[in-house]
Amino acid sequence: MMLITRFSDHSLRMQIALVFGTLVVTLSVLLSLGFGELLKHRIQRDAGSSLQVVAENAGKLLSLGLMQRSLEAEVMASAEVVWSKGLDSAEAQHMLARSQAMQPTNLWIGVADAQGVVRNATRGLLVGQSVAQRPWFQHGLEGVHVGDVHPAKLLESLLPPTATGEPHRFVDFAAPIRIGPTTVGVLGIHGSWQWTREVLESLTPASSDESALELFIFDREGQLIFAPGGQTEVMRSAGQRLPEDISVNNNRDGDRTQTTVVRWRDGKRYLTAATQLQPRNAASDLGWRIVARQPVELAFAEADNTVQLALVIGLTAALLASALAWLAARRLSVDLYALADAASAVEAGLPGSDIPTMQSSREVQQLSQSLGRMTHRLLAAREAMEEKVRLRTLELEAANRALDLQARTDALTGLLNRRGFETQMAFAVALARRSSRPLSLITVDVDHFKRVNDTYGHEAGDEVLRRLARTLESRLRGSDVVARLGGEEFVALLPDTDLDGAQSIAQALVTAMAEQQNPVVGTITVSAGVATMRSADDNGAAMLRRGDAALYEAKGQGRNRVCVEA
Repeated sequence: MMLITRFSDHSLRMQIALVFGTLVVTLSVLLSLGFGELLKHRIQRDAGSSLQVVAENAGKLLSLGLMQRSLEAEVMASAEVVWSKGLDSAEAQHMLARSQAMQPTNLWIGVADAQGVVRNATRGLLVGQSVAQRPWFQHGLEGVHVGDVHPAKLLESLLPPTATGEPHRFVDFAAPIRIGPTTVGVLGIHGSWQWTREVLESLTPASSDESALELFIFDREGQLIFAPGGQTEVMRSAGQRLPEDISVNNNRDGDRTQTTVVRWRDGKRYLTAATQLQPRNAASDLGWRIVARQPVELAFAEADNTVQLALVIGLTAALLASALAWLAARRLSVDLYALADAASAVEAGLPGSDIPTMQSSREVQQLSQSLGRMTHRLLAAREAMEEKVRLRTLELEAANRALDLQARTDALTGLLNRRGFETQMAFAVALARRSSRPLSLITVDVDHFKRVNDTYGHEAGDEVLRRLARTLESRLRGSDVVARLGGEEFVALLPDTDLDGAQSIAQALVTAMAEQQNPVVGTITVSAGVATMRSADDNGAAMLRRGDAALYEAKGQGRNRVCVEA
């Protein structure tokens, strides 16, 4: 009764300010919380999508790396010219050493004869010992093999310790060595598990220390085989396995919202995304699961901040409306009821709801207009946040497309593209500098290629490019790097080859193409330019420019010929 008396003692203006102010504050809080929760849900969904993209991209890089290394073992094992000289020949030793130099994470590359005795290996490790009982040897006798991660056994005491202090762990790659129909041995590669850490670290965002984003790998049975920060053994000892509550994306359906909030073994809750490793070939189907996680409080921090911001905006607008209500005059009851009804409709979210403009007095008109503007601002704020969410989604899609565009293989010919070639050239130049060995390249261009396309069509032109690609691959060594730079221009990088040797190889390629007959086009000729690494200060870009200049000189001299750099 005392509260009622005190309220009735206030003037009508004060009563209107109190009542109307309470109504507007309530409405603003409800609208702010409603809009904030909607935005929070969308931001949380985007955070989950971002986490899923990171896990999927990690899976793509790992599957690509497994395929490339299995192909590397298969290509070396198929070098029948080398193995016919003996498994322990100097040529075989040189090939193994060069392969290890090109891929330092291959800690051991060796060759065992058909009885399982190691006959050749990098740095001579395990030569003369039997590996007949090792799974990689047994499977390698039958075909190309990729083994799951396992601890080092014979090599643990022979290799230097790892950077993290953890025991050595390997992924094995093996392929049979055949001379004619006879299997004479098995080539095996022990790839360091540190390669996986480098791949995952390359995908971790620069702000990962602040966001605490982490990537893990679990095997087919759900056992943890990789954890960041050298914590693999610690987490395995603590009993950490693949969380049972997560949904593993198999990359076959279009829905990427596979993220789940899961409590891990350490008792903390993480936003978790998982994807199945999709093998690029049958040998590398290891059934790994790549899992990305982020603490819930960090993953949803932006969403919580958005709700708080929406609430602050709503309360600020409510205070402004309460101040305007102070200016209301008498005889406002009708207009106030109308405004209250309109506010209830807006609160309920009825279609077409809005705050009407009242004309009974200037004060009421100002109040109704202010409430209308406040509602429009809140709706505009929601639309702006929705647009921000849409733009962020587009940015994520663009980033995903950019990762897809980083594929290193030319789709038409199966050779490396320019991006892949530049990476290989950087390795080759660094190796040539370190070993003071020669390095040359050949640039090749199809003569009158536009005429072929115009006369016979682009399908015939594509077949000409594929034929040239097959000729380059068949005529060059397994250690040479062949790529299509674009259009009809190809390049071959020749390690351990001087200028004279590269010129001879280029002439043989030009002659081989001229001797071939295309069933549609007929004789196709090519022109070639040759350049070599001049000094330790030389670089790949300069070599490629000089090779192009020599190629243009060959074109200018009448085509179907080879020119060397000036």
